[in-house]
Amino acid sequence: MSKTLRVGIIGAGGIAKGAHIPNYLKCKDKVEIVAVSDVVKEKAEELAKEYSIPHVFTSYEEMLESVQIDAISVCTPNKFHHPATMAALKAGCHVLCEKPPAMTPQEAEEMADTAKKAGKILTYGFHYRHAPEVEALKRFVDGGELGNIYAARVTAMRRRGIPGWGVFTNKELQGGGPLIDIGVHMLDTALYLMGYPEPDTVFGVTYQKLGNRKGVGLMGSWDYENFSIEDMARGMITFKNGASILLETAFAANVEKHDEMNVTLIGEQGGADVFPLKIYQEKHETLIDITPSHLPKKGYHELEVERFVDACLEERTPSSTGLQGVYLQRIINGLYESAEKGEAIKITETVKA
Repeated sequence: MSKTLRVGIIGAGGIAKGAHIPNYLKCKDKVEIVAVSDVVKEKAEELAKEYSIPHVFTSYEEMLESVQIDAISVCTPNKFHHPATMAALKAGCHVLCEKPPAMTPQEAEEMADTAKKAGKILTYGFHYRHAPEVEALKRFVDGGELGNIYAARVTAMRRRGIPGWGVFTNKELQGGGPLIDIGVHMLDTALYLMGYPEPDTVFGVTYQKLGNRKGVGLMGSWDYENFSIEDMARGMITFKNGASILLETAFAANVEKHDEMNVTLIGEQGGADVFPLKIYQEKHETLIDITPSHLPKKGYHELEVERFVDACLEERTPSSTGLQGVYLQRIINGLYESAEKGEAIKITETVKA
């Protein structure tokens, strides 16, 4: 591969315009954005004009056939992550796919298998991994400061934060609501810090209490008459190594804070909250709290894109892998299945990816 990564964009929506493209451009001489594709031609043309992207397509298949591309950003609604990623991998491209990996575990497994067979990078847009708090805590975890982490709590709660744009409230296109959209970020963060243990059993419940009626919208007005997702989900996940996670996530709930995203870890030698970062230990017969006096400041998305580019050019493994995507997708879909059936779900598949 040349020293310049030729990048194509699939999906010309907000995440492409607000996160991917601006941060590819920050990579300066390392990246050239050569094409954008969207089923809505006007959106693709507008984006191409704004960022001087030379080629515009309404079909990503045509784009992959017509233009020499090294790497693809998949910025579509969740339903199209799998087909777009598969097409890009089969065309010989590395892929940065927005979260969640897919709509089903089977799709995530096929994506991971295809990337492995093609010898291409497949990574996902879990940008919270690149937060300075997460990176600092990971160093403490890897250094044994928390010991064996046997429990965690995941929180992704909004008081009235139902997105009033896009297709976030459309279950057919998204696969679900806050669990698969914001809960997945904090869940991935917890799993990353815990070493991505293999899931064993999940139990979940979902609620639709506020989203299907008119109300105050702190993130714009939403179409409450066609609200087909959960507005809140709760769950418990156990892992084959004996660890467990409690999860709570909502777009709308009657809670105090307008927006809370956090992970709490509990280990044998210490515990921690991630946002803001605080570590809890017992040393020299004293209970102590540790807080950093300084953390570097750089955008999460900027680091995500920069590290994807470097991984492609240097042919090294990215922080988020296809196998981790499979584990995560099994948990998400297991929680939805558990909520639907009203019983715990055993996750028994063996991962080969």
